[in-house]
Amino acid sequence: MSAVATPLKFLGAAWFSVVMGLAGLSLAWHRAVPLMGEAADAAALAFGAAAAVAFVALALSSLWRARRYPEAWAEDRRHPVRHPFVAAIAVSMVLLAMVAVALFGASPAARALWWAGSLAQLVATVWVLARWWRGNQAGGLQWAGVTPVLLIPIVGNVLAPLAGVPLGHADWAAAQFGIGLMFWPLVMALVITRVAVAGLWPDRFRASVFIFIAPPAVIGLGLLQLGAPTSVGWVFWGMALFCLLWASTQLRAIVALPFGVTHWGMSFPLAALAALTLRLAEPGGALVVPAMAMLAVATLLVAALLLGTARGLRSGSLLAPEPVAVIQPVSA
Repeated sequence: MSAVATPLKFLGAAWFSVVMGLAGLSLAWHRAVPLMGEAADAAALAFGAAAAVAFVALALSSLWRARRYPEAWAEDRRHPVRHPFVAAIAVSMVLLAMVAVALFGASPAARALWWAGSLAQLVATVWVLARWWRGNQAGGLQWAGVTPVLLIPIVGNVLAPLAGVPLGHADWAAAQFGIGLMFWPLVMALVITRVAVAGLWPDRFRASVFIFIAPPAVIGLGLLQLGAPTSVGWVFWGMALFCLLWASTQLRAIVALPFGVTHWGMSFPLAALAALTLRLAEPGGALVVPAMAMLAVATLLVAALLLGTARGLRSGSLLAPEPVAVIQPVSA
């Protein structure tokens, strides 16, 4: 093996946020079918196919990376900030199962993928939160590691009903949904407390503030899927909308930063909010225009992220060592 590291060494689990963004946008476009017809269905299929291709490419590359650079994979799992990104792999599997069910209906393949993703998500959540029992010792719950990225495993659990119900697994989906519902306010409180006590996280993770949008948006969709009244969906839509406005106050600072893969953390939350808005919109209703506007913004954002990713890969600025930060990896 060459002593010189190749770009593959720096392909961390955060790259699966690309799959999350593309799959989330596919599902949002699918929600637009009642308003736009076949054009929206075609867009949903295109983004869904792109998400599937990205997942296969990233999964194969990640397996090869783990084999060739096991120390890099171990460092990802030890890192106080990056370790929750491991859950993005399972989240991507659940989202792809959702795309398959939405576009093609229930099938044995979609059911197998959903179960694999659902169980992997449960394992990833237990693994991430088990670190908290170590307290403020090495690898435990320290302020340095409390960022919005901790919401990724939470979101993965509340996604369960969106494909679990149509696949006929409503009971297990509801149970897993409850896990995310229990930890969402706790993680939110921890993150806000961290800002007050220890300050903001490093700039390269600043875009992660948009992750705040995802839990209320997905919870709203999940509750509607589980049979909750429409008014409940509106409650969580209001929460998600406020989180969007709140996160947008950081937009100027985010745009000024060099492009990084963590910018993809903005994509899925915006797509989830667009999907919830489209779910609540009725043809001819007052929410139609805002819903279409949110879908357009999410689509333009993903297009910009794809362009930035292509440029970053071409220039070599993305698959490269992280800048030296105050936060250092700790032992597992």
